[in-house]
Amino acid sequence: MNHHSHAAGQAAHLPLLGLFGGLLLLSACAAPPMPPEQALRAAESAIARAEQGRASDFAATELGMARDKLAAANSAVGEEDMPQAERLAVQSRAEAELALARAQAGRAQKVNEEMLDSTDSLKQEMQRNTGAAQ
Repeated sequence: MNHHSHAAGQAAHLPLLGLFGGLLLLSACAAPPMPPEQALRAAESAIARAEQGRASDFAATELGMARDKLAAANSAVGEEDMPQAERLAVQSRAEAELALARAQAGRAQKVNEEMLDSTDSLKQEMQRNTGAAQ
């Protein structure tokens, strides 16, 4: 008989559990979605690094796209479309990192071309000096 009264006590708690579960569900739906702060900060940081690396000299298009996508991500936050905001922030970061990489590659290529030009000038000078001495 003790077993029967325990089961009856549990049954009395079921409506309370249902009410609590419903309130929890409603509060989760009522709370505004959280913006993707980490992704937004990462995109902002990547753009700042690209700007410091003078990416606009070699990859202005990519840097512009990074800025545009960050602006669109911030707009999506304002519209409470957090999945879209996260996607755009990640894309913005990728564009900024690409811009920085292209800027670094462009600078390296420029240095390489300058070194080749210097080497060619030295070779020509050596040939003139060697030819004049003979």
